[in-house]
Amino acid sequence: MSVQTDSKRIVRWGLINFYRNTVVSIASVLMMTVTLTVVGIIIFLNAVLGFSLAQIANKVDVNVYFYPNVPEAQVLQVEQNLQQLPEVASVEYVSQDQALSDFRTRHASDYLTLQALDELGTNPLGATLNIRAKDSGQYESIAANLDQYSTISNGSTPIIEKVNYAQNKTIIDRLNSIIHSVQTLGLAITAFFIIISILITFNTIRLAIYMSRDEIATMRMVGAENKYIQGPFMIEGIVYGITSAILTLVLFVPITYWMTVHTQTFFGGLSLFKYYGDNFLQFLVILLVVGILLGMISAWFAIRKYLKK
Repeated sequence: MSVQTDSKRIVRWGLINFYRNTVVSIASVLMMTVTLTVVGIIIFLNAVLGFSLAQIANKVDVNVYFYPNVPEAQVLQVEQNLQQLPEVASVEYVSQDQALSDFRTRHASDYLTLQALDELGTNPLGATLNIRAKDSGQYESIAANLDQYSTISNGSTPIIEKVNYAQNKTIIDRLNSIIHSVQTLGLAITAFFIIISILITFNTIRLAIYMSRDEIATMRMVGAENKYIQGPFMIEGIVYGITSAILTLVLFVPITYWMTVHTQTFFGGLSLFKYYGDNFLQFLVILLVVGILLGMISAWFAIRKYLKK
């Protein structure tokens, strides 16, 4: 018998087992669908938290305040040097005049402060550089790089008055801690449900094997090779995985459509429905691969244990 004929026979009997054991197949598909749904939800959760943390990260930066008497050319030179650092995403230059205008806008209702400012007759504010890192964990490296400028002087006066990294460090460290905790928790939850799914699918396929015990016993008596006994159940497990993945993909359409209203309200415009549509191919591949692997692993352990008897 040719390899192609053997393969067709194994696939055919695997599909027959899937349709013949209707109740068992439905139970396996439903349980695996729950697991794949959890996997998908964790992907969505990471997307939501990633989006939210990115918004927070965009509001965290390091501000460098220069003394009022520092020439603009010197400030721009520091800006240019900072932009060349690989950790830096952007550097915003705020001139003395712009800093004064922003200050007046912020204190528009504070008459005494504005009056005192007018009586000075000069601009007491210096230029500012607002530095944003590519990753929140890189601010410490940027702050360390700024130390070299603290020793540069304009005459007898240092050019940098203050760097507010120390004040923002607590927020930055907390943000990094949240990111790492979310990633670790997501991996732990995914691993937990995958193990549960393997155990459930394993026992479900064991039930299917038990229901076919007489047929398997007959095949073993006539000297059938293990691949003819094990193969159909492996195919059955793969069909469980594919069916569950397709069902999960379909379920996510109404779920993400309904959740979009809430995510756009609470997470600053994030549309889960659009995210799902934009990343549908990624979801398809991940759920199919996870589903097929779960089915194959469960079936392999189930029939392997049975063949050892």
